[in-house]
Amino acid sequence: MTLTLLIDLDDTLLNTNMEAFIPAYFQALAKELGTYVAPDIMLRALMAGTNAMNTSDDFSRTLVQVFDAEFYPRMNLAPDVLRAPLENFYDNIFPSLGSLTTQRPEAREFVEWAFSKGYRIAVATDPLFPREATYSRLRWAGFEPEQFEIVSSFENFHFTKTHPAYYAEVLGLMGWPDGPVLMVGNDIERDIKPSKMLGLAAFHVENEPASTSGPEAGVRGNLSDLRRWLESTDLSALIPSFKTMDSILGVLSATPAAMNGLLHGLDETTWAREPSAEDWAMIEIVCHMLDTEREIHHMQIKLFSEQNEPFIPRPDTSVWASQRDYLHENGPLAVKEFNDARRETLNLLSQIPAETWERKARHAIFGPTDFLEVIGFMADHDRMHLQQVWNTLKKL
Repeated sequence: MTLTLLIDLDDTLLNTNMEAFIPAYFQALAKELGTYVAPDIMLRALMAGTNAMNTSDDFSRTLVQVFDAEFYPRMNLAPDVLRAPLENFYDNIFPSLGSLTTQRPEAREFVEWAFSKGYRIAVATDPLFPREATYSRLRWAGFEPEQFEIVSSFENFHFTKTHPAYYAEVLGLMGWPDGPVLMVGNDIERDIKPSKMLGLAAFHVENEPASTSGPEAGVRGNLSDLRRWLESTDLSALIPSFKTMDSILGVLSATPAAMNGLLHGLDETTWAREPSAEDWAMIEIVCHMLDTEREIHHMQIKLFSEQNEPFIPRPDTSVWASQRDYLHENGPLAVKEFNDARRETLNLLSQIPAETWERKARHAIFGPTDFLEVIGFMADHDRMHLQQVWNTLKKL
């Protein structure tokens, strides 16, 4: 059984001591940009941009877009003005801050062991830094970015670790693995709680010897303890459960974000190419998801909002691809329209009273059900088709 590990970076794989590192980072950046903007103005703009990233739940904008929209206007500067000095800073100055960090020998040993077991690993670090800064920190820890399937940074992610949707976005970009998943990190508020809200198992990394499980931290210990724990654990117990309102909403929010990331930049030929006679082309998958969102998901939500025990029909969608000639649709436009339709879905759900989530219904396929389960079917549908998108991309 293949385990997927989501591993934090700072103070998990690398001793960082953020209380010393962040002030030194800000001071070095302010000095480098001092020719263009006063340090106090730059630092206020930097904090505003960071706060905007932490609070953003906009799956249609990457975190760098969210940051830039706050950062540059507050300094009254165009992004082009700082492009060269920022590139110089992250290429030549930021790497020197590695002296403020130390490697963790047990981290290297654990990761090498995990790879030897065939586990899939993503570096689930908070995507508040540019890619080059994140890669530098990985190298300080003794790793190369290419070793890992995913390394999150603000260029390629839409949520920070304050949101359960961040963890769903990581898994979506990995093709939604079916097997066990474990989040490994040192921060209760940003590593453990949000990942558990999504429905993932979590291991709280501490520098002290292993301690007993707690309701917030879950299983705890250092990375050596983690290896021993995994060797003695039935991995099937780590298979996620996406059955709560928080986990379902996390998946629904992250799906368009993952689609935006996976499908960005595809050329017209690739959009319409079917890897085999049994496979759908990428445009067919996206159009199917779009029409399902508009014609089925929205209808189901409205039925629950209007009736006490509604009957939930389920039209046959398998014929839509051929009947509606999806192959001749525009791929990027379909993705944008799916983003818009999903935004409407989440808006409709935000207006549903809490008691409605327990409302009973009868489903055309699944029989007796309730609102929570029906919305869970939507999340299952998302995960199934993101797997399909990811596998199709691999074949192409």
